[in-house]
Amino acid sequence: MTSSTVARRVSSLTFVLAPAIALVLAAGCSGGAVTEGAGGSSSGGTTGNGGTTTSGGTTGTGGSTAKGGTTGSGGTTTSGGTTGNGGTTGSGGSTAKGGTTGTGGSTANGGTTGTGATTSSGGTASSGGITGSGGTTGTGGATAKGGTSGVGGMTGRGGVTGTGGQTGAGGAGAGGSTTDGGTPAMDCTTIPAMPTGGTSHSGNSQGGTGNLAWQIWSNHGSGTMTTFSTPAFSAAWNNSGDYLGRLGFEWGNSGKAYTSYGTIAAQLAFKKTGSGGGFSYIGIYGWSTNPCVEYYIIDDSFGTMPFNAYNATLKGTVSSDGENYKLFSNNTTGTGGSRCSGVSSWLQFWSIRQKARQCGQISITQHFDAWKAAGMTLGNMLEAKILVETGGGSGSVDFPIANVTAK
Repeated sequence: MTSSTVARRVSSLTFVLAPAIALVLAAGCSGGAVTEGAGGSSSGGTTGNGGTTTSGGTTGTGGSTAKGGTTGSGGTTTSGGTTGNGGTTGSGGSTAKGGTTGTGGSTANGGTTGTGATTSSGGTASSGGITGSGGTTGTGGATAKGGTSGVGGMTGRGGVTGTGGQTGAGGAGAGGSTTDGGTPAMDCTTIPAMPTGGTSHSGNSQGGTGNLAWQIWSNHGSGTMTTFSTPAFSAAWNNSGDYLGRLGFEWGNSGKAYTSYGTIAAQLAFKKTGSGGGFSYIGIYGWSTNPCVEYYIIDDSFGTMPFNAYNATLKGTVSSDGENYKLFSNNTTGTGGSRCSGVSSWLQFWSIRQKARQCGQISITQHFDAWKAAGMTLGNMLEAKILVETGGGSGSVDFPIANVTAK
């Protein structure tokens, strides 16, 4: 809101809640190992270097496969080699330099290339090098030198090997999994500490620019908000009635269609303490005008999740960022007016996550698109901010990460 229209109404909303979620992961492939034997010789004749009895693999002087020198099961010899069943050459014939093909000297399981896997230099069984299990890549993936795809050689959801993602250069490694739509997933394994310093704000006020635009408002009682030079903030309240603290993009009282701002998303991580009174929302908040819409994307609450918006119509669902959200729409009125000039009643749009979380990405544009598909039409976008709103109680929320992006 602007400072001149920052007054806020208390909507008569009551909410009930429940779970769900998802995250997507990627798996890696492992390469084939090569084992060389001890270099055994047979009486009178040894096969040539390499284990493949090709030219040069003809037996030398006395090289007819003598005592035990006939190839056993499976080993195919070319010039001069007698083909038998099994690939072992008499006694002592292990695969080594000068060795005849011993156990494992034949191409074992996986030694042949798998579906679509072209083994390049080193991938064929030369100088004892047999492609072992895993030496093949999946459909469409060619093995490079060495014949194996390294860990992370496959991309996660949104970038499957093949369409949009090749094994090798450009392949996402460990941690390179993607969320729905191909946006890199947020790492929530370690929540950072809050930044130091900061500026405390109280009363009904606003400031900041870009994605550091902030606003604090309450209809009575005391509330504060601390902002920093990075996308982070703390919100605190003490029986403040309807309290709102938020940080993100402020586009002014004219605004444009949300599609004019590119892809809008937010990364957030937070810790909450205390209580939030009769209602509480943590997530994304904003306004549009023409039509006048107050909107919420809710990821958590001090109450129970999920809830259904009071006196609202269920308009559908959307799967986004690993979880389902229910979509609601309702009309409301307020005592202090909205961000839309001269309006005393307006629409509210809701996306309510079915399983609460305290860290992750919110793909805001996906929700706007889902609302549009459900007949919930936004007007000119005035703001998109990370929000804490409470209806009483005493508590706080710390956001070491509160980053809204539009690109």
